Formats: sequence, structure tokens, C-alpha cells
Amino acid sequence: MIVPDQKVARTLLTRYAAARIAQAEQDSPQTARELQDVTYTLCVLMGTSDVREAVAAADTLLGSPATASAAEAESGLSLAV
Repeated sequence: MIVPDQKVARTLLTRYAAARIAQAEQDSPQTARELQDVTYTLCVLMGTSDVREAVAAADTLLGSPATASAAEAESGLSLAV
């Protein structure tokens, strides 16, 4: 099984959230297109056809212990709140 790159998944989740917010604030063809593009890309990366499943899979990927340890080592900060 191919595991998606964690940095790419994190970037796509951030873009997805920003696009959802932008569309909620001002629904325009540009914001709709950005949301559509990032939704498609996130679904492809995570191997799903539903954005809710893609977000859940990305959250799981980024929440794994190996991911948390790598992120902490890279930044020097703990992800725990």
C-alpha cells in the first residue's frame, strides 16, 4: 500500500479548510473552483471518492504516532495541546 506524503496531506487539508471558509464568506465561481480542485486532489491522494472519507483518512494519517513523532522532531514542538 502506498502511503501519502504527510506534508502534502497537511497542505491539502489546510487548503481545503481555507477554501470552505472562503466559499462560505463569498460564494463565487473562483472560490467554488478552488474548493472543487482541492476536494478532488485530496480525494485522489487519500484514495477515496468522498471528501468526508478523505478528510478522515488524512486526519488518521496525520494523527498516527509515527507522524506525531516526526513532526515533533522536525519542529522541536509537541503536537499535544
